[in-house]
Amino acid sequence: MSDLTFPRQYARTQRLTLGEPRSVTVSPDGQRVVFCRSSAGDDPVNCLWVFDLTTGTEHLIADPRQLLAADDNGDLPAAERARRERAREGAGGVVAYATDGAVTVAAFSLAGRLFAVGLISGGAREITVQGPVFDARPDPAARRIAYVSGPTLRIGELDGSSWELAAEPDSPTVTWGSVEFVAAEEMGRHRGYWWSPDGSRIVVERADTSPVPVWHIADPAHPETTPIEHRYPTAGADNADVSLHVFSIDGAPGGPVPVRWDQDSYPYLAAVQWPSSGQLLITVQSRDQTRLLVLGVDPDTGISSVLFEDHDDQWVELVPGTPAVLADGRLVMAADRSGARRLVVEGQIVSAPHLQVRSIVGVSDNAVTFIANPLDDPTVQHVWRWSPDTGCEPLTTEPGAHQATVGGGTTVIRSATLDAHGATLRVGSSVIASNAQTPLVEPNVTIYRVGDDDLTVAVVLPHGAVTGALPVLFDPYGGPHAQRVISAKSAYLSSQWFADQGFAVIVVDGRGTPGRGTEWERAVFHDLAGPVLDDQVRAFEAVTEILAAQGIALDRTRVGIRGWSFGGYLAALAVLVRPDVFHAAVAGAPVTEWRMYDTHYTERYLGDPFTDPEPYDQSSLLPLANQLTRPLLLIHGLADDNVVAAHTLQLSSALLAAGKPHEVLPLSGVTHMTPQEVVAENLLMHQLQFLRRSLRIDQ
Repeated sequence: MSDLTFPRQYARTQRLTLGEPRSVTVSPDGQRVVFCRSSAGDDPVNCLWVFDLTTGTEHLIADPRQLLAADDNGDLPAAERARRERAREGAGGVVAYATDGAVTVAAFSLAGRLFAVGLISGGAREITVQGPVFDARPDPAARRIAYVSGPTLRIGELDGSSWELAAEPDSPTVTWGSVEFVAAEEMGRHRGYWWSPDGSRIVVERADTSPVPVWHIADPAHPETTPIEHRYPTAGADNADVSLHVFSIDGAPGGPVPVRWDQDSYPYLAAVQWPSSGQLLITVQSRDQTRLLVLGVDPDTGISSVLFEDHDDQWVELVPGTPAVLADGRLVMAADRSGARRLVVEGQIVSAPHLQVRSIVGVSDNAVTFIANPLDDPTVQHVWRWSPDTGCEPLTTEPGAHQATVGGGTTVIRSATLDAHGATLRVGSSVIASNAQTPLVEPNVTIYRVGDDDLTVAVVLPHGAVTGALPVLFDPYGGPHAQRVISAKSAYLSSQWFADQGFAVIVVDGRGTPGRGTEWERAVFHDLAGPVLDDQVRAFEAVTEILAAQGIALDRTRVGIRGWSFGGYLAALAVLVRPDVFHAAVAGAPVTEWRMYDTHYTERYLGDPFTDPEPYDQSSLLPLANQLTRPLLLIHGLADDNVVAAHTLQLSSALLAAGKPHEVLPLSGVTHMTPQEVVAENLLMHQLQFLRRSLRIDQ
């Protein structure tokens, strides 16, 4: 272990996440907790485990290495690779599973093969069916297993036979049971079919991608391979045609029943739930995302009726876990009301005005468990429970990032704090063990609130005495739907490594980031550049004064910035627009032209580029190419199908045409993630060397 450096550890452990218990399910009787976990902090193969609350012991239920006698990553179906990319999943083994209604049986796929396991008996076996198998899900009564195979949805019987439930073999652009790209990437919906509670029917998504523009993802390092055809819905372009159909498993006459709603006005299918056999719930959204409906659907006729509707002049947020239904039938939603996202039960606001609801994690009887933060402190997330008898009460109080999973009367809480490494998974007084490694860096971080609007800023400093003025490195994400400044050590590991190389690292969550209420999030409407960059600069001014009062000087002549995805966009924007503040930038997988990004994300903030191009022009990096006067390193995975490499290549071409020197690092075979160990390790080293060279820092 003596040669183990932090960059190597960070890469080998997939950012210190391997070995942690994850993908938690609690049985409805509250007696079993099912989870995935690998055997060590550098082991990427997850096994399936059950924690028995009656005995306080855990049991290994399924080990992929025993079931396959090999790793599964080499034989993954294309659909599974795509699912893992959308979910940013870099591990292997059992990374996704589904259970029956009582959580006594689980099904999962390995290397495109179907496996089932008894969660009480512990017996795992392969069910030999026609494959490849993807997204296997037992029916609620554990009588059979549905699964996706290519463009079709099939039913697997426990005797190994299988049959086709939904298919369209003569339509190469039509899939049944699979989620379309934009829903998986931007709406948080990662499945395309749902069993009825009694297992007699399935509602299935049919997606036709023929209207979607065709892009090609090539591998320039291997020109002998055929480019991958990728249907990518760019801003303003057509989306996939999505519809829902209810199938009877017992073959009732009349064929599948189409679910009816106004698809012209509400083309986005955001969520589907089936809380009772007599009624489906679907959430649909308008193309401009200013209107949202929750519809109740009669599965016998497909006729829908409005149960809840919401409107916002800018956009209606999709909140994870909504809608939900209480035992008495009341509908649970979360919606922006009076400046904050509130918990709404049957149309009535039930959460306090100072709370920003982030997600609903479950309902049990007539109680709702949800995640929220105080509006004045977005760095924490707490688990709350509401019931009509007690109102809202917190289940966590220690500062940190807390999440939860519920079942019956059991709540499993995952906590990450600034006081301990990694995360702790607690079930009552028991702790489910983590095998994650202890990081080789110890975050030395302080969180500040600065400015008139209380910007949240984390400052990460080197350990030990600081002599002389420290060069500065900004390390933001900075965009919507993600935070970097949170009260958890794991958020600052790579930042600390850079700090230990002699930098003062500054992380800023400005306007547009979540947690601060309606107005804060919507400050980036029609402008993804100005407010975001302005807040980085404002925070720098304030932090410089704060640290100076503590006797710590910042070298304002040597300021770098690095980021990935939106953070990469922000890093490039910083040196293009504010070279007086930022003197070098590392832009990883940056969105350089928002017209080339997808519909649901981009149009939410910038609108329709064909109706109003000005917000796109204002937020694009390409027209700014002639302004570059500082060192800029562009990094991009050539296999990226989310922010495609054309973003970097087009900016590089514009810079070259303007006579602006810059550097480009293409990563062959790398997607929007960087899961490859050797790539992830050396990327940190390469960025450090670039920053030292560009900022004239002696090694």
